[in-house]
Amino acid sequence: MKTVNIHEAKTHFSRLLSEAGSGEEIIIAKSGKPVARLIPVEKKPAKRTPGSAKGKILLSADFLKPLPDDILETFEK
Repeated sequence: MKTVNIHEAKTHFSRLLSEAGSGEEIIIAKSGKPVARLIPVEKKPAKRTPGSAKGKILLSADFLKPLPDDILETFEK
């Protein structure tokens, strides 16, 4: 994390944007007091494709069978 004053932020804005884009958090201060935070924009996760795991996940034949009572009791404690 890096702190800069407003004058420095205005003078070196392009460089600060580049640093923020690289993952650095920059605090902009006025008279030594933080007033703003420059942070990188989070990238959107890759677009999911429904059904892309089809055939890769196998469930046992008794997957939907009710759990034994002793295990169910553990969940209810």
